[in-house]
Amino acid sequence: MRGCPVRRRRRVMKMLECVPNFSEGRDAETIDRIAGAVAAVAGVKLADIHRDPDHHRSVFTLLGAPEAVVEAALAAAGVALERIDMCRHDGVHPCIGAVDVVPFVPLGDTPMAAAVSAAREFGGLLGERHAVPVYFYGEAAMHASRRELPVLRRGGYRGLPDRLADPDGRPDAGPAAYRAACGAAAVGARGVLVAFNVNLRSADLEAARSIARAVRESSGGMKAVRAMGVLLASRNLAQVSMNLTDWRVTSMREVFARIRDLAAERGIDVLESELVGLTPRGAFGGATAEELLLVGFSEAKLIESHLPAGA
Repeated sequence: MRGCPVRRRRRVMKMLECVPNFSEGRDAETIDRIAGAVAAVAGVKLADIHRDPDHHRSVFTLLGAPEAVVEAALAAAGVALERIDMCRHDGVHPCIGAVDVVPFVPLGDTPMAAAVSAAREFGGLLGERHAVPVYFYGEAAMHASRRELPVLRRGGYRGLPDRLADPDGRPDAGPAAYRAACGAAAVGARGVLVAFNVNLRSADLEAARSIARAVRESSGGMKAVRAMGVLLASRNLAQVSMNLTDWRVTSMREVFARIRDLAAERGIDVLESELVGLTPRGAFGGATAEELLLVGFSEAKLIESHLPAGA
């Protein structure tokens, strides 16, 4: 008698994206050394590096299995903490430390639980090895009041001494001690986020801030959009800097069109846009890179181009 056919269960390969944000966007040697630390870890792909001298920030995109990604992120953080002194930091981007924000993002069929586990492991080791106060956010948050990253950024780097002295401000990992050179770190687990900036053909900072208020969700604007207006002094341009926290709700096409219209109302043209890190193809909302005036774009900026077939 023939036996019943055996169904083989498809093995799910866990894959994470890790997007550490370091408070250094000007010193090429430091950025190169951080990249070298990542490259030295087997099984991790350094998919993208975005550096900006005005934000004074570099954003690395790491891809790989959870264990390897955690190892690479720790290696990168170690170099960053050796070389970045927050006492001299003066970028326009809000921050709380040298290893400022480190999110872990599940890709493909990888469960969020894998990203949470990686974030907790990384944060615990960062605090233990380098005496950095660590706050967990997003799905990795240990307190409901710390789920949102903007909440952790309130008061910024300068407000850390008071926060750490307050029992309610104690970190989730690492010491409740202020070290001026390193500051603190926010470590989280979240879904895919699109970092998307639109540069105006103008140095009108107030116009950029007004447009940012109009499009960001917290001010009554577009859903799943966080935005701020900043001046890129090195280029004498105003920028609307954004995070699209759910591109399925608001796409790049939609927010770009809104910014273009708001700028036109003020007699200002849009010069260009840029991606910080990778994006899903669907986040374009049917627009082309040319329609979005997107600079520096290639297929390598698409998350899908880095995923295994069938993921």
